[in-house]
Amino acid sequence: MARGSGSSKSYRDWEAERRRQERVAEQARQKRERERKAEEQRRLQAEVSARDAEAAERTHQIEVRVEMLETLLRSSLDRDPRVQLTSLRQRAEVPPLDLGPYAAPHPAPVWEPLAPPGRLQRVFGGAQRYESALRQAEADFARAQAEHQQRETQRQQEVITRRRAHQQRVEAAERAAAENNARIDAMQVGLRSGERHAVSSYMELVLQASPYPEDFPTERRAGYVPESSLLAVEWYLPPPEIIPEHKLYKHIKSRKTVEPAARSTTETRQLYQRMIAQIALRTLREVFDADPNQLITTIVFNGLVRTIDSVTGQQIEPHLITLRATREQFSALILNEPRLKPVECVRRHFHADVSPHPDELEPVKPVMPFSMADPRIVDPVDIISDIDKRPNLLELTPKEFEAFIQNLFTKMGFDTKLYQASGDGGVDCVAYAARSVASSKIIVQAKLYTKTVQPTHVRDLYGTMQHEGATNGIMITTSGYGPDSYKFASGKPLELIDGAGLLALCHEHNIPARILPRGKQP
Repeated sequence: MARGSGSSKSYRDWEAERRRQERVAEQARQKRERERKAEEQRRLQAEVSARDAEAAERTHQIEVRVEMLETLLRSSLDRDPRVQLTSLRQRAEVPPLDLGPYAAPHPAPVWEPLAPPGRLQRVFGGAQRYESALRQAEADFARAQAEHQQRETQRQQEVITRRRAHQQRVEAAERAAAENNARIDAMQVGLRSGERHAVSSYMELVLQASPYPEDFPTERRAGYVPESSLLAVEWYLPPPEIIPEHKLYKHIKSRKTVEPAARSTTETRQLYQRMIAQIALRTLREVFDADPNQLITTIVFNGLVRTIDSVTGQQIEPHLITLRATREQFSALILNEPRLKPVECVRRHFHADVSPHPDELEPVKPVMPFSMADPRIVDPVDIISDIDKRPNLLELTPKEFEAFIQNLFTKMGFDTKLYQASGDGGVDCVAYAARSVASSKIIVQAKLYTKTVQPTHVRDLYGTMQHEGATNGIMITTSGYGPDSYKFASGKPLELIDGAGLLALCHEHNIPARILPRGKQP
């Protein structure tokens, strides 16, 4: 009985221990499972947090980009746009001549005399050996001297070559610096006198110095027309793709991905329009503020983009914004006003034409082509003017000038007829431009002037145009217009072509002409 009882107890103990171990093992398994689930939850949460952070960061990058585009104007208002020409002067800077290993002469060979044989050596033939060694040493020394002389001659020749090359570099640097400084000096003199090329070049420096994002085009040109105190600016804009395609990034938890939310076409278009309107306003501010002697009273801004036509695959350059602004008009603006709306400002205040669909590259017609102010085209005096055989328009009679203008418009593709001769030496004519549905009637009036055309003549042209039921009016003069004339013409179907513009048209249609006051002829 005792053995049986002990055996039963031992079994119960064993069974209890087994169950305990199972409980311990189950508890360990459950603990591991809880830890695994907790680790899985932490991993999943980390992935969610990472995707949240990625979406936030990519959205932030877009927001920073958009903020930069939205503040192109406001961020520039504290910057002084003037260019200090003295800082552009150069000095000829060439590193000092470095002769390197050729700077010092090669060490000359040194004669080391042989010790004469002693008395005992002479007895055993030492004198003969000494004479032989002496002759050999003298021959070796002579050969060393010859080799040294050859090396020294080559070294000196290399020194001469290097000195000559260094002197040429110094002279070239001095010439380049002198030419640059001469251009700077000429520009400073020309700025004081209002010379066409000097003002154009200086204003191009001003435009180039204006800091824009590095992925913006840098091609900006300026053309000054002293006859009208007008500066035309041709500015290559970034393409519409500069606007971020996406508005933000979202974490789509159901798909465990970060996906972009597209920006609407309307929002992209409006943002791009605000950007180019800001560039135009910023350019007006910088040009007027940088004008050292207030030579410029009117600015024409043409913003165009160089891109590829998706239909033809050809490169195109459509204008997407154009305006004309006088200094008086511009002075009324408060550019740091937070509520200023750039697009509404340029459209209503300056009668700007902004492409309604720049995303589709829908072009606008520039208020004045840049070619009419490009100093490379419209310079009235050739640098070899003493042999310039182009006819001087100011030497024509009124009748000859009438024929000249009619011939010009005929070459431009218009059907023209004389309308009436005015009493001041000008000419009025009617030009018809054929269209697919109807033809447009244009009143053209020309002023053979050497003085500025008064605003009353521009207003008279507008009245004549309305009276005759014409669609457009064009006034051409051999002189220029004042800001009041441009201000009156803004927003109206009037085109004012000054002497520079007339020469540009002549150049475009291969008609030789120049405008040179009689007192300035060679």
